Amino acid sequence: MKKTKRILALIGAALLACMYICTLVFALMDSPAAAGLFRASVAATILIPVLLYAYILVARLLKGSGSDSFPDHDQNKDSHI
Repeated sequence: MKKTKRILALIGAALLACMYICTLVFALMDSPAAAGLFRASVAATILIPVLLYAYILVARLLKGSGSDSFPDHDQNKDSHI
């Protein structure tokens, strides 16, 4: 699991670096479509990491609430005796 997380983090960092490079290229292009591509690239550079963070946060909260809703009965055996 740890190795998978590292690989996914490396892929995410590479993807973010590619988005930064694309933003720079679109800013330097002299084309009618360059302004729209630049805006889309800046939006993706900001929104994709924010959405991924939100997804990870929600997944962590849902995973945590599922384990707390069913307490382990072995821990409560001594209190009934």
